[in-house]
Formats: sequence, structure tokens, C-alpha cells
Amino acid sequence: MAGGIDANLALALAAVGGYVLGSIPFGLVFTRLAGLGDIRQMGSGNIGATNVLRTGHKGLALATLICDSGKGAAAALAAAYLWGPEAGMAAGFAAVFGHNFPVWLGFKGGKGVATTLGVLLAVDFMVGLAVCATWLLVAGAFRYSSLAALGALAAAPVYAYWINGQSMTWMAGGLAVLAFIRHKDNIRRLVAREETKIGQKSKPADKGDDA
Repeated sequence: MAGGIDANLALALAAVGGYVLGSIPFGLVFTRLAGLGDIRQMGSGNIGATNVLRTGHKGLALATLICDSGKGAAAALAAAYLWGPEAGMAAGFAAVFGHNFPVWLGFKGGKGVATTLGVLLAVDFMVGLAVCATWLLVAGAFRYSSLAALGALAAAPVYAYWINGQSMTWMAGGLAVLAFIRHKDNIRRLVAREETKIGQKSKPADKGDDA
């Protein structure tokens, strides 16, 4: 039993709750409230903080980053508090899935990096910190946000295994797979050497380096 209910039911509730929370498109909500229109019609078309930053509103981009990472952390922490660590990981994974494939937007969402980092930090702060540090190192060395995200999240299962254990390793591995699926266009541009570097202005038709 988890929190007084059947463990399978607890996992199901955690996953549903995580998905609903994760599917809130904060980037779209904030830009519309600010009178900027539909963020999906601007820049890369992504609903994440990187594309919001392209509007020139740094405050909105920061708010999007905080809320996108915060919803992942909140889902994982709330479910873990109510039903235990496995439920927390289920809710965290579902939150990232919800951000990437929100039902409200026809299952066309963001790429989930900020939400994933929020989940990893909430489930095990040291694992999350190691992943964030890896992102900074790769980004500093190569100047590609997408490459930094892919490298950091690919390393996440390894960090999880060393620091936390097998159960988190499976969750981190699943999150890495989701990241690679959502970054398939970035991977193609990286291979073709067409990806935009951090700080480099995108061409008008360029989908950019959203991570």
C-alpha cells in the first residue's frame, strides 16, 4: 500500500496528475497574457523558454523557464510525498511526457529539457546537479544548446546509477529517450553543421537551436 491506497492505483494517479501538470504550456500562456500572440507562430514554433526569449522579453522567458522546470519538480515531489519515491518518479516522467505531448495542443508541445531538469533535481538533487553541470560544460565547449541538452541527458542514467540506484536509472533513461525523440531535427542539423550556436542570430527561416 502507498499512502493508504493500492500501489498500482497510486502509480496511476501519480502518472495522470503528473501528465496534467506537465501539459500546462506556460510559454504559450505567458506570451498570450502579455499580448504577444501565439508563441507557436514565432521563431522555432516551440513553446519553451528559448523560443519565448526570441520575443525579446527576458522576464517572460525566465518565468517560462522557472515554471516549466517547476512543474516537473512539483509533480515529482507531490507524488513522492503522497505515495512514495516510485510514484514520484512516475509523476515526474509523466510531467515531461505531458510537456512534450500536451493533449490541449494536439500533442505538439516542447522539448522538455527544463521540465526534465526540474524532475531530476526533485528526485535526487545530486543527480540533477550533475546533469546541469554537464549541460554547462558541453554548452561552454561547443556553444550548442541542443548538443548540451542531449549530452547532459544522455549522461543522466549513468549519474542516476552511480548516485541513486537502479530505479532512478530507468526513469532517467526514459527521459533521455524522450529528449532524443524531441530533438531529432536538432540532431539532423548538428550532423549537417546547420545548427545555430548560442548567441548567434538565427536566419529568418531557421528553426534555431531550441533545447
